[in-house]
Amino acid sequence: MSPQSEAVTGAAGIAFITGVTGQDGSYLAESLLSRGWEVHGLVRHVPATPHNNEGETAVEGVEYHLGDLSQPKELSSVLESIKPDLVFNLGGISSVYQSWQQPYETALVSGASVVSMLEATWQLQQATGKEVRFLQASSAELFGEAKSSPQNEMTPIRPVSPYGAAKALAHHAVGVYRGRGLFAASAILYNHESMRRPAKFVTRKITAGAAAIAAGKMDKLALGNLNAVRDWGWAPDFVDAMERIINAAAPDDFVVATGISHSVQDFVEAAFAAVGIENWRAVVELDESLARPTDAADMRGDITKISSELGWRPSMDFKSLVAAMVRNDQALLARGCSSHS
Repeated sequence: MSPQSEAVTGAAGIAFITGVTGQDGSYLAESLLSRGWEVHGLVRHVPATPHNNEGETAVEGVEYHLGDLSQPKELSSVLESIKPDLVFNLGGISSVYQSWQQPYETALVSGASVVSMLEATWQLQQATGKEVRFLQASSAELFGEAKSSPQNEMTPIRPVSPYGAAKALAHHAVGVYRGRGLFAASAILYNHESMRRPAKFVTRKITAGAAAIAAGKMDKLALGNLNAVRDWGWAPDFVDAMERIINAAAPDDFVVATGISHSVQDFVEAAFAAVGIENWRAVVELDESLARPTDAADMRGDITKISSELGWRPSMDFKSLVAAMVRNDQALLARGCSSHS
C-alpha cells in the first residue's frame, strides 16, 4: 500500500493552507489541485500577479480568503465557512533574521496564533463530527545549537532565536491537541529551497548574485558568515513529505531533511560553478553586519523515521538544487527581471 493514505490517493476533499502564496504553500496548492482537491488559502491581500519579487506565487484555482493569522476570530470564521478536511499551517514570520527585528510579532504570529488555529480546528471537528487533520510546518530551529548531529525527533528542544522559540510553542501546542484527540502532526522542516525562495534569503541572494555577476550586472556579492552549516533540501520534495505526514495512519512528528549538511561557502562555490566562475573569492565580500546574532550549529536531520514509516526520500541533490536556482535567476535576468531590483 502507498504511504499516502486514501485522503490523497483516493477521493479528493477540501484543503485550507496558510502561507499559501509562499514557497511551500504554492507548491502544495499546485500538488493538491492536480489531484482534484478544492484548495482555499488565507492571505493578507489577494496576490495580483503570478509571481513577484516579494516571493509570492499566485496559483490558479486557489480560492483566497482575506485574513490575518494574528486574529483568531478571522481564522475561525474562515474555517467554519469552508469546513476543510485538511489544514496546513505554513504561514507566519518566515526567517530567523526577521524574528530578531520583530520578536513580539514573531511570538504572536508563529507561536500564539498556532494555538488559535488548533483550537479552531478542534472546534470545527467537534461541531461537524467529521475528522479534520492539522499539519504544522515546524522547524529545525527548534533544536537551536544542538549538541549532537544529526538531529532526530527526540533531540532536545532548545531554541536560540525568537523564531525558534515561537516554533517551539507551536510544536508543543500540536502535541497538546494531539493528546486531546485531534489529528495534529508536525513536519520538522530543515532548510529547503527552490526558484520561489524570496530574495531576502541568503540562498536566493547567492544564486541571484552569481547570475548577475556572470552577466556583468553586478561587481560584488556581500555575504555574512560563510561557515554556517545547513541541511538544504528541495522544496517540492518537502511538500511531498508534508502530504505524506498529514495522510499517515496516525498523527506524529517527523524530521524532514536530506541528512547531508553543507556550509554557506559550499552553496557559494556551487552557485558560481554553475555560471562558470571558479575564483568566487574575487567577487564575494564578507560583511560581518550581515551575520545573524546567533547562528545555530551543525544542523543535519536524521530522516530514518520518515523514510522507514512513510517511504519518503529526497529526490534532488545539493548541486542540482543550486544549479536549478541559478538557471532560474539567469532566465529572469535575460527577461529583464531581477530579484535584486
